[in-house]
Amino acid sequence: MTSAANEPGPLAGVRVIDMATVVMGPYAAQILGDLGADVIKIESPRDSVRGGALYRNTPGMTPLNLAVNRNKRSVALDLKDDAGRARALDLIAGADVLITNMRIDALRRLGVDHDSLAASHPGLVYAHAQGFRPDSDRAGLAAYDETVQAASGLVDVADRAGDIGAPVVLPSILADKVAGLTIAYSVLAALLHQRATGRGQLVEVPMADTLLAFNLVEHLQGRTFEPPMGPTGFTLSMNKGHRARPTKDGLAMIAPYTAGNCRDLFRAAGRPDLAEDPRVAGDRIDNRTDGEAIAELIESVTPNLTTAEWIEVCTERSIPVGPVLRLDEAAEDPYVRDGHLLDLAEHPSEGSYRSIGVPIGFSATPASVRRHAPLPGEHTAEVLSELDAEER
Repeated sequence: MTSAANEPGPLAGVRVIDMATVVMGPYAAQILGDLGADVIKIESPRDSVRGGALYRNTPGMTPLNLAVNRNKRSVALDLKDDAGRARALDLIAGADVLITNMRIDALRRLGVDHDSLAASHPGLVYAHAQGFRPDSDRAGLAAYDETVQAASGLVDVADRAGDIGAPVVLPSILADKVAGLTIAYSVLAALLHQRATGRGQLVEVPMADTLLAFNLVEHLQGRTFEPPMGPTGFTLSMNKGHRARPTKDGLAMIAPYTAGNCRDLFRAAGRPDLAEDPRVAGDRIDNRTDGEAIAELIESVTPNLTTAEWIEVCTERSIPVGPVLRLDEAAEDPYVRDGHLLDLAEHPSEGSYRSIGVPIGFSATPASVRRHAPLPGEHTAEVLSELDAEER
């Protein structure tokens, strides 16, 4: 737990019901919990052992569960049972926000879809995330990170940049996490409206639309205009030289963005002759025509110095540079350690684990990690007891 664990966060007093599974919904709810909201996760009793849900695992919690369910209290309720559904509705009645990624047909059968709740819960911010827009012909289709990456053009962009002839999915559940972030900021916007007017609303976050919009920020490029002025694909990112460079003792991300950066780099590497190359004359590099050739020149000189030497040289000359860290080196990196971005914590049932820190800071209302990821149903008695007391 962080040093700010006893401080109220910016969302103190906000109650969130998490009825989501897998990553995007739980991740969004966790972010709100990190910001101080009271997050109550409603789970099926069938998951009320150390197993059952996709991100849980027998005999213990999976790393993914620990990473997306902190700062929550877990309540086990069977929504298919009248008594369980009634208790869930009571909890929703006292909440500001509900987050779910259940399919709309299932939500309707359970009576917890937005239309069923809107009249009796006019102030509720109802955040519904799914693969595709509910008004599209793909509504209700199963969506997974891989298929959404493909539908957004991201797989194509990676293939064109890598030129490996076998399109691959980026090795990160990017669609889920981008959608989770989008849910979080959309809920915050709806909460502002709720506080100002007393009215809630339905917030729809389709994964496919979200990742497509995210991807096209830079990659729409020449197709931005009508008629088109060029192809899709951000030139700098698509350049084959947009990669880590070999150094004398390893790799470094050396990224000269301007012609001046290139000239400084060549001189530092002991090749002033390359600094006179006409392709790096003036102020700009034309990545469309010369980018790959310049990348080859850069990579011909980067082995002249060690990674540490390049970091020193580039830092002095304002050339973008950084080490290429392996994932398993992150915990030992001074930046990560000093920022408490990956601290050891002690889970009451799982033992020692590395807790991912909250990556943002607030001067007056600090975000914090106050609760470990709960066991399914761990807080059922506590939360229902509070509910009974509120109803009396």
